[in-house]
Amino acid sequence: MINQVTLVGRLTKDPELKRTPEGTPVTNVTLAVNRHFRNQQGEIGADFVQCTLWKKTAENTSRYCRKGSLIGITGRIQTRHYDNPEGTRVYVTEVLADSVRFLDQKKQEETWIAAGREA
Repeated sequence: MINQVTLVGRLTKDPELKRTPEGTPVTNVTLAVNRHFRNQQGEIGADFVQCTLWKKTAENTSRYCRKGSLIGITGRIQTRHYDNPEGTRVYVTEVLADSVRFLDQKKQEETWIAAGREA
């Protein structure tokens, strides 16, 4: 069976690096991916895809990307579920990233320098 996804979109907020209890780096991001058609009002819609990044991929994305960064993610879809505090079962579909490409790095470096951040 094949389970492979490739997405290109923009981060909806700054990535936040966290660590598991064992110390493994992880970050969860939401990628806004534009649709290829316009609705009846002439607007282009977007899908907001939850993605999980691990280890060096998580560290590098947290270090070099910010809200609005254009990135490409290749990975696989995973589904899971949990029961929330109200007892309702919640189903989650997310992409587990195998690789991330930074697609607007030059523009991002200029933005960081203008904001006083190290590129």
